[in-house]
Formats: sequence, C-alpha cells, structure tokens
Amino acid sequence: MKRSLFFLVLLAVLSAPLPSSVAIAAVADDTLVKSAQTNAVYYVVNGRRYAFPNEKVYFSWYSDFSGVVTISPTELADLPLSGNVTYKPGYKLVKIQTEPKVYAVSRYGFLHWVTSEALAEHFYGSRWNTLVDDIPDTFFTNYMIQEPIQAESDYNRQTEQGIASIMLNLGVAVPVLHVVPESQSEATEAGVPTIGGCQIFPASNAWNKDISSLPVRSDSSTFIASIGANVGLHPDFGENQSYGMPYNIVLGTQTNVPITWTSYGDESDPGPYPIPDNAKIESGSDAHVLVLQKATCMLYELYGASKNASGPGWSAASGAKWDLTSNDHRPFGWTSADAAGLPILPGLVRYEEVAAGVISHAIRFTAPKTQRGYILPATHFAGSDDPSLPPMGLRVRLKANYDISGLAGQAKVIATAMKKYGMLLADNGSAWYFQGAPDPNWNDDELNQLKNIPGSAFEAVDTGLISSVTE
Repeated sequence: MKRSLFFLVLLAVLSAPLPSSVAIAAVADDTLVKSAQTNAVYYVVNGRRYAFPNEKVYFSWYSDFSGVVTISPTELADLPLSGNVTYKPGYKLVKIQTEPKVYAVSRYGFLHWVTSEALAEHFYGSRWNTLVDDIPDTFFTNYMIQEPIQAESDYNRQTEQGIASIMLNLGVAVPVLHVVPESQSEATEAGVPTIGGCQIFPASNAWNKDISSLPVRSDSSTFIASIGANVGLHPDFGENQSYGMPYNIVLGTQTNVPITWTSYGDESDPGPYPIPDNAKIESGSDAHVLVLQKATCMLYELYGASKNASGPGWSAASGAKWDLTSNDHRPFGWTSADAAGLPILPGLVRYEEVAAGVISHAIRFTAPKTQRGYILPATHFAGSDDPSLPPMGLRVRLKANYDISGLAGQAKVIATAMKKYGMLLADNGSAWYFQGAPDPNWNDDELNQLKNIPGSAFEAVDTGLISSVTE
C-alpha cells in the first residue's frame, strides 16, 4: 500500500508544472530521472540508474520531487539498472519485519544493530522509536550487516549524516579523464597527482583527500601503540636503487599477454595485461610489477610476479586492474596486488613530486601485525581477531603540533604531506615503513631525518567503520 502511495504521490507531483520530457544526449551524473511512461524515480551516476524502493527511502534524501527530470523511455532504457538506493546514513533507524532488532544505517548501506535502548536514545533522542522504519524482507538484501553498536564510541551519527549525496553513499564518483602533458608531474585540478599524463584517480578519491581536519579515532592510541609508539618512521627507498617499488609506463599499443595465477586467482582480475617482457620488478620476495598504460589510464599491478620462462606472459600470486578515472574499489573481501586490496602506485612517494615541493596524496605504509578487518577503500584483511591491532586501510596523520621546522629538503616535503594527506596502512611488514619509487636523485642524508620521527607523533583519524565483510 505504501509503495502504491509513493507512485501516486509521484504521479500527482510530476504531472504538475515540471518540465516536460527533456531530450538530452546523455543524462548528467547526480540527476533524478523518470520516464514519461512510468512514475518510478531513479538516481543516475556514471551512466547507470539506481531505483528508490519506496517513498521513505526517497524522502530520507530529498524533501520534494522538484529536481526530477522526465526523459524518454529510450533514454531510460539506455541507463542500465544497477541496484537500489538505500536510506541516507544517520537519518533513520530500520528493522526488518521478521525480527525485532533495530539497526542504525551507515555509509554503503551498512547496518549496525543498536544493542540497547539507552544507546538508541543516546544517538537519536528520547523519541528514537518514532524514527524506526520497517524494511520489507525483499529489500533487506540491499543492506549488509556490520559490527553491532555496543558502546557510544561505536557509531558517530554526525559523521554518517555528513554523507551529503547518494553518489558518495554508493562509493562511486563521476569519472574524469584528465590527461596532461607527460612532462607535467602534477595535475592542476585540485592538486591531484598525475603520472604518464594520467590523473591518479579523481580528486574525490580517498588517496587524494586532505585529512588534516578529520576527527581522531577513539582507538587511535591503541593502534599507534600496537604499530610501535617508540619506533621511528622509515623511508623504504633511497640512494640504493634496489630499494623502493619501480613502476612502468607503457603505450596504448603495448601487447596484452596472458597472466597465470599461482595463489589468489579467485580474487584477481583476469588477464591479459599489457606487461612488457622487460618490465621492472620490485626486488625481494614481494616482486610487485606495476604498469600504467597511458592511452587508457588503466593501472595493472601484480604481486609475486615472474616472467614465464617458456611461452608468453607472466605468472603472479595475485593481481588487479584499476581504472584511474573511477573511485571503484575491489569487491568486499578481495585482495589486490597489496594485502589490503588497495592499489600500490597511488601511495608511492616519487622524486618528481618531492622536487616540485608538494606531495598531494596519502602515502602507503606497513605495520607488523593487523587485525581481521579493513576500512574502505581497503577491502581485504590479513590478520588475526585481536581488535587492538590496526585494520587494513587505517589512515594516520602526523600530528599538527609536531614540530617539523627542523627538517630540511626532501624530508620536509614528505613530513608536510603526512600532516595533510597522511598515510594508508596497506600491508603487513616492518613498523612505520613507507614506500617510494626508486630514483637516483634521492638524498639519504635528507631522507634519514625522518627516522627521528616516532610513531607517537602520529594519530589515527576516523575515515569509517572497520568491516570484515567478504563476498
């Protein structure tokens, strides 16, 4: 009955003086549309449409239908149906009709059981029970159950309400193919890095986000102590060219070759990949191969890679493809060429950006042990059930009041970036080791200044909830 009412309301409102059918070559992102022949409303992003299951979900995002654009049935059919819109985070409490548990909604349609009435009242006020909506069982599959809320520190309603658009809630963004001359090492758009003429993810991507004003996690001190509060920062690159992670840039004409998976093929993107026979490989047991293809702005990464001795192609333990124009992450529970399910190249410190005086992205780092959980954009865990250990995808930053005025040269540029963009935990390894690309211009005397910065100078910031979901 309620869904029928939704469509009747739509019919009444959209039959009023709204613009008639709009003929457009392509529907703009972040647009609400309906067909001239139906009353269902859809949200459009990246050339795909997402349906509102009912009026309650719609009105958690919008106050009226004034922004809905009517398009032709043909234009609607050209937009693939990709799923349903979920409740706006922090707006309502929800439950399913066949069980009594009440859930708080967070980003990506994650649900968290509110384990007591006292906690519900803390987050939603004394009339919290009036904010509970029933979700039909048929729509419950749009959501994913996450960790329950057992303490006030387990959920931040204000942070969740900060998800201002459905685009952000879906975890996608408008793709922007930003190609610049190869000689230009940094993009002008929002300071987003470029390599080989390709922008390294959109400006809205987590790697490119300024985190200097984000709140500190309540468990920050626990995670910092676990990694090593008294252990110094360590650049895992320098004058010795065997240190660091090299990367390769290839043309669009590079031949695609087959990839043979040796360990994690079920969580790897299938080949072929455009990897040349003479591709540079990271020294050591991890043997990463990173390849950026200029014409397509696609990034290809392998872990445990080796050139096939007989026949074409490469063998690798795992691998992933990354569209650098998109914010898409790996499926939940999937690894990549990195343990956290993250790309590697975006987090490397490169000499060109340090020489230019600005690093405008987060930096990849490692910790000795991690827990069985991850924070998006990470999608994979590789640790134990110990909650005192940091999760993959943990974002840390150098404290604003930590004095870096005594640093000089390359160290000063890197430390400044660690205050603004921070570091992303991407793998198990030595404490506070952060990675860069080899370059003969690195200066060990300058880089070694960073080794005097202790782990206690860092704090973990709140970029989301810890998840252990696998698909």
